[in-house]
Amino acid sequence: MSKQALIIVDLQNDYFPAGKWPLVGIEVAAANAARVLQATRQAGDLVVHVRHEFTAPDAPFFVAGSEGANIHPSVLNQGAEPVVLKHFVNSFRETELQALLDHHQIDELVIVGAMSHMCVDGITRAAADLSYKVTVVHDACATRDLEFNGLTVPAAHVHAAFMSALGFAYATVVSTDTLLAG
Repeated sequence: MSKQALIIVDLQNDYFPAGKWPLVGIEVAAANAARVLQATRQAGDLVVHVRHEFTAPDAPFFVAGSEGANIHPSVLNQGAEPVVLKHFVNSFRETELQALLDHHQIDELVIVGAMSHMCVDGITRAAADLSYKVTVVHDACATRDLEFNGLTVPAAHVHAAFMSALGFAYATVVSTDTLLAG
């Protein structure tokens, strides 16, 4: 029988409007992530919070020890829910995440969080490569406008491109409503 865990990736204060690196649509994404979190807790499934800190004191955001690096109150860990601290895009790199999932015999992951084009993408691809069955909840993830070669790419397009790519080969990509109805 499959065992599932929810992984909440980097929903930290710096990504919100008052933070150092605000994302487009972060409040809606966090509200949807909170709905998924509530359902996961009610089901008794494992919840893992991933929190990113940069090691350099001059980092643009998520500075170690700062309020901005703290998990946002909308999805704050409770009780014995583990928090995995990471310093890289890939949540598995040099962390205890895989050992934690293995300890709980997890083989399916539901992923929510930020940023769609970086850490959500990184954990999803790594998880699939490690043979986990992965579901990404697209409307519980957020990103920001990007710039490439003088062209501004709107956050909605960045998000859609990454969700499309993940859905092609790495994960099932669903809405919050679809996940919760399932």
